[in-house]
Amino acid sequence: MACLKWLLLAAVLSYCDGYKILVMFPLAGKSHGILGGGVVTHLLQAGHEVTYITPFPEKNPSKNLHQIDISNPEDEAKHSSVLNVTALLEGESSLSMSWFIDFIKSMNRDVLSHPNLVKLMGDTTKNYDVVIAEWMFSDIYSGLGYVFNSPFIWVSTIEPHWTILGLIDEATNPAYVPDSLSNNAPPFDFVGRVKELFLQVTGMALRFFYLDGYQSQAFEELIGPHIIKRGKPLIPFVKVQYNASLILGNSHVSLGQATRLPQAYKPIAGYHIDTTVKPLPADLKKLLDNAKNGLIYFSMGSNLKSKELPDSIKKDLLEVFGGLKQTVLWKFEEALPNLPSNVHIVHWAPQQSILAHPNCILFITHGGLLSTTEAVHFGKPIIGIPVFGDQFNNIDRAVKKGFAKRVNLAYDMKNPLRAAIDDLLHDKSYAQKAKDLSVVYHDRPVAPGKELVHWTEHVVKTRGAPHLRSPALDVPVYQKLYLDLLALVLLVLYILKKIVVKLCCSKKTVEKKRKKD
Repeated sequence: MACLKWLLLAAVLSYCDGYKILVMFPLAGKSHGILGGGVVTHLLQAGHEVTYITPFPEKNPSKNLHQIDISNPEDEAKHSSVLNVTALLEGESSLSMSWFIDFIKSMNRDVLSHPNLVKLMGDTTKNYDVVIAEWMFSDIYSGLGYVFNSPFIWVSTIEPHWTILGLIDEATNPAYVPDSLSNNAPPFDFVGRVKELFLQVTGMALRFFYLDGYQSQAFEELIGPHIIKRGKPLIPFVKVQYNASLILGNSHVSLGQATRLPQAYKPIAGYHIDTTVKPLPADLKKLLDNAKNGLIYFSMGSNLKSKELPDSIKKDLLEVFGGLKQTVLWKFEEALPNLPSNVHIVHWAPQQSILAHPNCILFITHGGLLSTTEAVHFGKPIIGIPVFGDQFNNIDRAVKKGFAKRVNLAYDMKNPLRAAIDDLLHDKSYAQKAKDLSVVYHDRPVAPGKELVHWTEHVVKTRGAPHLRSPALDVPVYQKLYLDLLALVLLVLYILKKIVVKLCCSKKTVEKKRKKD
């Protein structure tokens, strides 16, 4: 009996002994900060000790949370210049592939050379049970796993695609899986397949001829000194680049498509959503409770400010909203004069709590992945007004799934928006489809936050989860494509051709001799 008590005590102590986990979400975008915060919150609630590398440190962190502040005053200016509303409306945005590559390179250098992170990497007493980092079109942070002698986990913030899956398995087939920059949805027609093939081949060429070389150089320059300081050999970057134990993907089949996934990819979309809906502030609760004809919630997210919209568009939006019998709640950063009686402004909005309310019947959104995920979570149809990045793809995917309509941001968007609102309010198929997808979304063995914790702990317990590693990573491209077999077949055919030609020539020579004789 005493022995049993000691065993139980040992089991309890083992269960309560949390791991030391390093989490890194370096991008200075609020939606990325929300996703990073969700990872940290779940790990802390599970009893682990977390060191969090972030540009958004909390003011009063819990005792088990150690923050590495990598904020940069220049980041806000960079985001403001990118999301200039007037430039977007005029089609003068500076966004391009070359700009994006330069942005990623600049971010990597700024983050890895930040004094606070340099200090952490240089501290040879620091080690972690596992390192978790956000993947944002760069593989360079995988080097942190080697620095701290830890298994490494990526967090992918968008739907699975060939670039991210290639780090743990092999590239997807472009005949039926779209590129991360594409808004195509399968099945593709001939032109669509050619487009996807072109995007993937171009991306692979860019990675092979440029990005891999840059990342290898950056790894040696920015991370290498800390590896050497720990007395470890500076191995080639490719050996850490493809050594991730796992990818935790902010995706789910209800939001995207049934992509073929490797064992080391775990879809956990929605982990950032509170498991218990927080109560609404008294004024908003009263507003929603009294919205007898339903409430339409309008928010353009955290990056694009509604106050920066041209006055003509603000006026048109108020005209559209004022003509509705529904109550409209608009997340707006400042007071608006001459508001229609049914339109209400809120400077800050508890979005999840608003969408959870039964009287919220429509969500007008910029189409960020967090917002579209929350719309499916709570079963709400949406109107998307995309402006940046993956928002276009998110909204187009939602339109194809049948619970959304898209309206382009433009000076003359008033009539298209009015028509879209009328369609969604009167055609009940949109709301029903949103509810159907919500059932698919929620029907999982465990909640996404619990799955996040489980797989993180699994990687630690199994020392990097080598059993999940795909054999595809160790097979050269020429073997995957059977190019060696093709070469052998061609060689055999060539030899057979030579033999046949020689025999034919010999036969002709013999016949000629016979004729002469």
